Amino acid sequence: MVRENKKYFPIFETQQDLVYLDSAASALRPKAVIDKEKEYYEEYPVNIHRGVYRLAERAGEEYEFARKKLAEFIKAKIPEEIVWTRNATEAINLAAGTWGEKYVKNGDEIALTIMEHHANLVPWQQLAIRKGAKLKYLDINEEGKPEMNQKNWNKWISKKTKIAAITQASNVLGTINDVKAMIQLIKQINPRVKVLVDGAQAVPRMKVDVDDMGADFYAATGHKMYGPNGVGWLWARKELLEEMPPYQTGGGMIEEVKKYQTIFAGLPDKFEAGTVNIPGVLGLGAAVKFLNGLGMTNIRKHEIEINRYALKRLKEIRGLKVLGSGEPEERTGIYSFWVDGVHPHDLAQILSGENIAVRAGHHCAQPLHDRLGLVATTRASIGVYTSRADVDKLINGIDKAIKLLRG
Repeated sequence: MVRENKKYFPIFETQQDLVYLDSAASALRPKAVIDKEKEYYEEYPVNIHRGVYRLAERAGEEYEFARKKLAEFIKAKIPEEIVWTRNATEAINLAAGTWGEKYVKNGDEIALTIMEHHANLVPWQQLAIRKGAKLKYLDINEEGKPEMNQKNWNKWISKKTKIAAITQASNVLGTINDVKAMIQLIKQINPRVKVLVDGAQAVPRMKVDVDDMGADFYAATGHKMYGPNGVGWLWARKELLEEMPPYQTGGGMIEEVKKYQTIFAGLPDKFEAGTVNIPGVLGLGAAVKFLNGLGMTNIRKHEIEINRYALKRLKEIRGLKVLGSGEPEERTGIYSFWVDGVHPHDLAQILSGENIAVRAGHHCAQPLHDRLGLVATTRASIGVYTSRADVDKLINGIDKAIKLLRG
């Protein structure tokens, strides 16, 4: 599978010795995605939803077709439940800045887990500051999984909780949360709680059914699912979107404007003000087609196979500790680790000299690193193009770094 998959990515033609292990930050782009954006600029590079001429109609049709394909991909009931944004961060800010501003009041509570990415933490933190609400965090156990016992949950969720924001897959621990079970527990304690799921790390590697999982909001981004930068999306239940005020106002999101009053457009247009990232949306549609072509079951199977091999090889290195579960089936292909006596940034720099791309730092999850007593970690993360040979090169690179840095 891997050898065949690499051929879809032009970068491996220009950099044949590249070992790319930073897919959790941004996945590489297949030729189909690049070609789709190129097609837009070469064949119909015009605005949408305004012109009645042929090029504008084609651009609009392609734009809405991408929305339809994404809706089918995540099992949304209707395409109008998909709102295009710049990224997952903006999608979560949209939810916090509209639904949150309208419904969260002084004394209310917002529930988060300690493993949240800053994108699913800071918007709620700032909302809580503005509104006088209280943040409550669910802790993790030694395997990097949420504490699921009833006692902890009764402290985490209460009658005052308005919204819970949880990740489906941790960008640091590799933990895959059973969000369906979590949402069921949350709503058993308080049926009125709305739940937002950060799916940025989940969508590229596993089947997602937003309706079945019981979520109210779901946010993700294009560049982690082999799509373009600058485009993401928020899915929300139709009834919630209808009651939410616009996030931004201006052209494209109106039905009628008078001097002193505006009637806003229907869904999803009222949330997509101004000229949107048309080529990005089209590229994301191509990424969805690419993922469907590979098959999400096959993608997940490949990830588990690499997990099994990578975790085994990493354990062979003395003084190296991988965060999260040691079970290949329970995690994504994200391996955050530290090595005794070796600073993560130094390790990443030496690996770069071997053309091995990894990430070093807190990975936009400082509260989680604080909880673990770590300033930073090194993170290797795989994609559909990652092979056992790539893992072997990583291990050899780490061994070389240890010899250089430890003397």
